[in-house]
Amino acid sequence: MVTPTDREAGTARDSAAIYRELNLLDRPVFVVRDEVGVGVTTDAGLARRAQVLAAVPALPPESLGDPAFRAAHGVGHAYHGGAMANGIASADMVIALARAGFLGSFGAAGVLTDKVDAALGRIAGAVPGAPYAVNLIHSPNELAMERAVVELCLRHQVRCVEASAFLDLTPQVVHYRAAGLSRDTEGRVVAANRIIAKVSRAEVAERFLRPAPEGMVRSLAESGAITAEQAELALRVPMADDITAEADSGGHTDRRPLVVLLPELIALRDRIQRELAYPRPVRVGAAGGIGTPTAAAAAFALGAAYVVTGSVNQACVETDQSPAAKDLLAAAGVADCVMAPSADMFEMGVDVQVLQRGTMFPGRARRLYEVYRTHDSIESIAESERAELEKRVFQRPLDEVWEDCTRFFTERDPEQIERARGNPKRRMALVFRWYLGLSSGWSIRGVPERMADYQIWCGPAMGAFNQWVAGTHLAAPANRAVAEVATHLMRGAAFAARAGQLRLAGVRLPADCATYVPAPLADGDHEDPR
Repeated sequence: MVTPTDREAGTARDSAAIYRELNLLDRPVFVVRDEVGVGVTTDAGLARRAQVLAAVPALPPESLGDPAFRAAHGVGHAYHGGAMANGIASADMVIALARAGFLGSFGAAGVLTDKVDAALGRIAGAVPGAPYAVNLIHSPNELAMERAVVELCLRHQVRCVEASAFLDLTPQVVHYRAAGLSRDTEGRVVAANRIIAKVSRAEVAERFLRPAPEGMVRSLAESGAITAEQAELALRVPMADDITAEADSGGHTDRRPLVVLLPELIALRDRIQRELAYPRPVRVGAAGGIGTPTAAAAAFALGAAYVVTGSVNQACVETDQSPAAKDLLAAAGVADCVMAPSADMFEMGVDVQVLQRGTMFPGRARRLYEVYRTHDSIESIAESERAELEKRVFQRPLDEVWEDCTRFFTERDPEQIERARGNPKRRMALVFRWYLGLSSGWSIRGVPERMADYQIWCGPAMGAFNQWVAGTHLAAPANRAVAEVATHLMRGAAFAARAGQLRLAGVRLPADCATYVPAPLADGDHEDPR
């Protein structure tokens, strides 16, 4: 037991000892008064011989969140390493998280089909039978890629996809869901293909909370993509097993406050559950801004079934991001992010959140969108402005850029070129998307001469994480192993939750022992706890 020397000042004789007691997460913590004074102990025997002023139960990190999430996905923690496009959420990241008992999503968005195929084979070979997910991003301008990812997931028997950026349901995502439906020996519906839908709007969440549209299901059955039984079952189960409330995140985001969005989606889930009475309610998790233990603890306190991280993983060693970009991320503050036009939804005026510090990409991308918005074709751009764009942004003639676009989309999605023939504005959009698309690739590969054009998807969670780990071994990107970051975030969330419970009971903890500080893990500390 530890005791304070100056209770009025709120200090303690041994703050380090108080911290150690609070950090014994698998033991209850008692605040007691005895003949010496007031102190903290995890010794139940000592507590019985003193006056207990406050107590909080054991809270191991494995117990945070909804146990149904852990059971359904076969993981040890209610934690999900979310997808980052262009393979930034790499096979190595997914494998490392799976080995440690965490769910991770491979960032298939923007990755060519053969590379997605190879990555899925590698993951399955490295962690056979372990749970993982694959990102299925909705890109209205590249439906061929969405179809290809679904076909690969079905062929590789991927049992979970993280559906993101959907504005409405598509035949592809319905196909994936319905193709995994069957009945067990007792006649209950079994959904072998699970969907985690990442959404930021209630109207989109509702589409995933309800069964698939009857018309889409009928068309899939008529085409032979699913069986008649699967079509019938698809009308009885929700489209998603989990809904992730995506708040102020990196990449595609509506920058919604989590404290508003998460309760809204939980209330929506509860209303639809009362209406449809599913045997297993859809779980609702939290993403966006989860970069510190206190943020994760707050999400769980709001009712999140699980938490999702993204930006903080991008600076970890296993992700497919260049050392130069990771250094920029590790130096970011909470205010160093800004919105910029996205490559995949450029024509619709959709923005993504990116890192501003250390790169000129956001300003250059906004300039391109403004030119696109005010001109009907490349030829209508004033000669002086076109020359400036070619020199400062593209660093090559726009005619050469169009030739690159033609070669690229001939391999990836020939329909894009056909749609641009005879449509000058569409052609201009593809040329401008060349810069937006390649800028993230320059960052991933660490192209030195293009450092000013790095597009690095990032939310304010990155800056919060950097502040939290300042002065610790995790300050350096070289020490940021993705499973260790996950372990510390979940341990810290449990620590923060217990500290918060003590504060609610009127206990004043010394400031220097009330915050979880990550220390290097011993061997086996982030092994799968199942």
